[in-house]
Amino acid sequence: MLINGKPETSVSADDRGIQYGDGLFETLAVRDGRPCLWHYHLERLHNGCQRLNIPLPNESLLYDELIREIGEQSQGVVKVIVTRGPGGRGYRPPQESSATRIIRWSESPNYPEANYQQGIVTRLCSTRLGWNPALAGIKHLNRLEQVLARSEWSDPSIQEGLMMDSSGYVVEGTMSNLFVVQNGRLMTPDLSRCGVAGIMQGVVLRVAEALAIPVIVDNVTLHDLWNADALFVTNSLIGLWPVRELSGQAFDVSVIPRELISRVMLQAYAHALS
Repeated sequence: MLINGKPETSVSADDRGIQYGDGLFETLAVRDGRPCLWHYHLERLHNGCQRLNIPLPNESLLYDELIREIGEQSQGVVKVIVTRGPGGRGYRPPQESSATRIIRWSESPNYPEANYQQGIVTRLCSTRLGWNPALAGIKHLNRLEQVLARSEWSDPSIQEGLMMDSSGYVVEGTMSNLFVVQNGRLMTPDLSRCGVAGIMQGVVLRVAEALAIPVIVDNVTLHDLWNADALFVTNSLIGLWPVRELSGQAFDVSVIPRELISRVMLQAYAHALS
């Protein structure tokens, strides 16, 4: 682990990332020793830093530290955390702050091939996401809603849980973005009030546009889910997983366009875009 460019295992107890969750993070897949889709992750990090008014670390410095942390490893996961840095007591940020950079390498999750071929089993979570447009879309460090939602089940056959907001609209998975397939078009939730604008969600939108597949970004209701032809979820580590079952209801994974899946998976680990 690198903290501000140095091999360390701890940060100051005064760091505002620990005290208040005052920061952001990005989780990147690593293939052939390089972080995938780096420019897209950096763009989201930059947007988050602007919205939270956290000084963005030097881009070249961040990338160099990523490569240092990856080292000789060819495949895995690298996580980038940027906090506002140390601060005194109280919520008010210091007038001048120095961002803390944390970069950590870990092994790739061992996801079964069946998740990609046959699809996954999902459930609806009872934990709701609160509306907060000021934080919607960015990947900030406040993830207690997801922690509570993920703690709702321990059945290893269930790979993901879908979360609704306080009004009952379906927003995302605990670790993924959601897509609904209906009548040859895609629908994905509006994230203007809560949720994370996923990197792979953006990849799917661009691939769908290239394939002339209509996409609707709107509120997604439970009615939309139960009446969908198919569902799938995405994130930067899994790429794309079809959903074969949601809370006992089966879905036909073959309805998802194969060309869409293949192109999305190809781009998920592409260095040409990183």
